[in-house]
Amino acid sequence: MAWCFPYHGALPPARLWPDRVTSSASAPLIELRNVSVGYGDRVILNGVNLKLERGKVLALIGTSGGGKTTVLRLLGRQLRPLSGQVLFDGQDLAPLDLAGLYAVRRRMGMLFQFGALFTDLTVFENVAFPLREHTDLPEAMIRDLVLMKLNAVGLRGARDLLPSEVSGGMARRVALARAIALDPDLVLYDEPFAGLDPISLGVAARLIRDLNDALGLTSVIVSHDLHETFEIADVVAMVANGRVVAQGTPDELRHSDDPLVRQFVGAQADGPVRFHQPAKPVAEDFGVQP
Repeated sequence: MAWCFPYHGALPPARLWPDRVTSSASAPLIELRNVSVGYGDRVILNGVNLKLERGKVLALIGTSGGGKTTVLRLLGRQLRPLSGQVLFDGQDLAPLDLAGLYAVRRRMGMLFQFGALFTDLTVFENVAFPLREHTDLPEAMIRDLVLMKLNAVGLRGARDLLPSEVSGGMARRVALARAIALDPDLVLYDEPFAGLDPISLGVAARLIRDLNDALGLTSVIVSHDLHETFEIADVVAMVANGRVVAQGTPDELRHSDDPLVRQFVGAQADGPVRFHQPAKPVAEDFGVQP
């Protein structure tokens, strides 16, 4: 399969964002420093530390409800931490005003679970939407940019179709083209492989890795599909029990001695995560007299 890019690398960010300023290339693009966060009285993450260098792909794995998507919400500042700092390119996100927050978000792309395309807009219009919303580019340039992004995901020929007229795998690729439309520095993926057939899943995984490298992106992937995720990730962090319980290369997590990591990666039924939730003794619950 040929992966064709009609241009060499990403368009220089300065063409879209002449005022974009970045910190040192050696500094991590994202960093969580001793972050605690929760919903109401329920703490989800407690004292989490996490870094990701530019150009790398980070996979967040862990059991459902462990806090993986919460990390994405922190990075997009949908949530503020109860304590600690969430840094993007050296900038603390918590104190940003609305204008500052929008400026930071323009440097991020998001691929939502199942794509979240606008159902009444064509494939072309879906990818053009962020360009029209956040830039003053002329329509002729927007057209060229959209066609380049669609070509990069193999769907230039589907530009006039509606989301209802494309497959689930194609819709996910359209959503990916939209996520990179603004030449972001960071792309966040929330379960990008959910519900895909094996071919579409393999295509999506390879696209994420190839686009990350070709366009100089940095990527954070939340996924339960360990095989595909481990194939494309540089770093894997396992989130469980409110903290990062393990972090390293895919190989390091495959060979971890941590019982929780071994149970999760090996899909073992028995381990620290138990089948039965804590409950009263059976006799007591069923009213059986001793």
